[in-house]
Amino acid sequence: MTEELFAFDRAFPGLVAGVDEAGRGPLAGPVVCACCIMPNDKMIDGINDSKQLTEKRREALFGQIVETAVAYHVSVIDHTIIDEINILNATKRGMTEAVEGLNVKPDIVLIDAVRLPLDVPTQSIIKGDAKSYAIAAASILAKVTRDRLMREYDAQYPAYGFGANKGYGTRAHVEAIRAVGLSPIHRRSFHLKAAGDGK
Repeated sequence: MTEELFAFDRAFPGLVAGVDEAGRGPLAGPVVCACCIMPNDKMIDGINDSKQLTEKRREALFGQIVETAVAYHVSVIDHTIIDEINILNATKRGMTEAVEGLNVKPDIVLIDAVRLPLDVPTQSIIKGDAKSYAIAAASILAKVTRDRLMREYDAQYPAYGFGANKGYGTRAHVEAIRAVGLSPIHRRSFHLKAAGDGK
């Protein structure tokens, strides 16, 4: 699988950057966006869409990607910004910051399903994290970063099980909201009828 993703990116000339996010759907916590440029001549075996990997495998690949990448940047957009400008615009802001934070300029930016107005050529690819090596690598950076943050939040707000659910609306998470209310990191703009918010 990794070979197919690697070959997909090699069809583009020059330095290819991939962009992806983690955390658009959860009821709590930030959305995390990552961009990375991977070497054209060195493939890390096992890179794939982060959703297809175990947590242990993602953690191991995270270290390899950071060590191997030509350049990478991760942007964290917290819940207050999500509430202020909505999740789509927050995601676009994070993706733009991730690209602009690179210390090497790519020749093209491949983006998972989102269109961005950037000063470099871009291509939006549906399910890009399952097609592009660079996008898959970015998906791992974003997912691991966000999961680590949610584990930290779990220690601060243990009632919600953030370490296990990462802020997604699992039954146990929604029941916790009903029992104790919203935490400081919950997204107020997300419709929480199931939690009895109803606003």
